[in-house]
Amino acid sequence: MAKIVYTGEMDTRLCKSVLGETIPALADNCGIAEANMVGVACGLASAGFKPIVHTFGPFASRRCYDQAFLSGGYAKNDITIIGTDPGVTATMNGGTHMPFEDVALYRALPGSTVIDVTDPALLISVLGQCVDRPGVKFIRVGRKQYAKVYADGSELPIGKAVTLREGTDIVIFAAGIMVHEAMQAAKTLEAQGVSAAVIDMFTIKPLDEEAVETWAKKCGAVLAAENHNKFGGLWSAVSEVLAQKCPVPAGYVAVEDEFGEVGPQGYLQERFGLTAAHIVEQAKAVLARK
Repeated sequence: MAKIVYTGEMDTRLCKSVLGETIPALADNCGIAEANMVGVACGLASAGFKPIVHTFGPFASRRCYDQAFLSGGYAKNDITIIGTDPGVTATMNGGTHMPFEDVALYRALPGSTVIDVTDPALLISVLGQCVDRPGVKFIRVGRKQYAKVYADGSELPIGKAVTLREGTDIVIFAAGIMVHEAMQAAKTLEAQGVSAAVIDMFTIKPLDEEAVETWAKKCGAVLAAENHNKFGGLWSAVSEVLAQKCPVPAGYVAVEDEFGEVGPQGYLQERFGLTAAHIVEQAKAVLARK
């Protein structure tokens, strides 16, 4: 059956570059009507197509959540939703366009898959997998420059954490833009005599629980770092596993129950405590409880 690239405000170049010109693809633009866009995409899914919905993060989550929940998840229509400029990467679009709750919303949808993209190579890998994956898939990804973490052509299975750096004292589970920050923090910690492992937990649901348990037991201390509210995101997911399987000292670097605001990304990361320096500070605080 033909693939559908179904877009709102954005163009289809990204999706077509991933799916390839050899795969039949249709494109439609619903304009600024995101709830209708998701409803139409779910209708297409019920007819056998495999739609990809693409719009800004707040519109891909808050504005169309009822349609995604009922016409998508509840009705068992398989759709892929791309929400761009998550969290502080919305920058000058301001607080109204700054989703700190999108992961929490889609984690609560039964049978969903939630991914926080690290870099372009990861996006290409997961998008190709999502097209044929059942259920509602939510991918949060920036449109601006990302630090390169993976080689082009990397195959990164959904649901499997990626070990980017080994460590023995504390493990940092990070996602999205916070992966790069975590790697920088680990270097700083190493210079201070602390061995920190860094794990890319790009699949927030279904979480790689085995990786969480394994690394928590190995290091005895855990930190989660995310570009999202501390409620309902990566920190919540990791904490749920630790509470059941491996209670160890743990902490987080995340947004403290606040709304977003306008500003350059560097300022916003500092404003909301989402930098390598904040990771170092919180890692030390967790280690003090070890």
